[in-house]
Amino acid sequence: MEVLVVGAGAMGRWAGETLRAEFSVAFTDRDRAVADSAATAVSGRSVPLETTETFAAVCLAVPISVVGEAIEAHAGKASRAMIDVTGVMAKPVEAMREHVPTCERASLHPLFAPENAPGNVAVVVDESGPVVDRALDAIAEAGNDIFETGPAEHDTAMETVQAGAHTAILAYALAAEDVREEFATPVSRTLSELVGTVTGGTPRVYREIQESFEGADAVADAARRIADADGETFEQLYEAAGEHPDPSAADDQPAHTSESSHTSENDHRTADRSQSGGGE
Repeated sequence: MEVLVVGAGAMGRWAGETLRAEFSVAFTDRDRAVADSAATAVSGRSVPLETTETFAAVCLAVPISVVGEAIEAHAGKASRAMIDVTGVMAKPVEAMREHVPTCERASLHPLFAPENAPGNVAVVVDESGPVVDRALDAIAEAGNDIFETGPAEHDTAMETVQAGAHTAILAYALAAEDVREEFATPVSRTLSELVGTVTGGTPRVYREIQESFEGADAVADAARRIADADGETFEQLYEAAGEHPDPSAADDQPAHTSESSHTSENDHRTADRSQSGGGE
């Protein structure tokens, strides 16, 4: 049984390396050399984007902004199942229902950067079956913890754990003055480490997250409430913050995404050249 991974960037390579436990793997990418390299790494093969071959499963590892177009473009290549690892769920689930209505369908979001695997993987199984089950088995066998969610719950959660969290960290970085290391506190040191994590990625990846999910305005509003608060109000806000549930995430470095989220610079150069979803 063979899976075609569309997009041979960082998250596409993770998908191919993980799924190889249960599938033969083929890659396609607008940059054929990138697809060739990814295929060699998993003892698979590469195919051109315009191939008319069909595969038991097609796995989309493309930028969030082109996932709908990619699903439409590659739907004819999926004979039994289609999955995506883009980092958003409502859009691909809707597109897969439209373009591959008779296939098994699942949307996955690895909540970590590929280099930090294994970790938590959110999944929406929209139409179950043996091919999707094999894909999930491969992901679990690689040490990942799979948990079920729904498209709306997932995308709403991303407003907090991705868009909101990134906004808070980047705002701290932009507001912080340069001070000597001796002045660092445990809190400021931790924040500085998080700044390094976020800014060590690819700007376009974080841009897509901000454009795809709300959450930034809520953080900005909260910061303004704190800045404008008098002493008593500040204490109330402080106590309210301590009572707020902690929406912990496995890793702040995104995907499509996948976190994705999870795309490389080559992926986005590829995506910029075409909206067919040829690169992750």
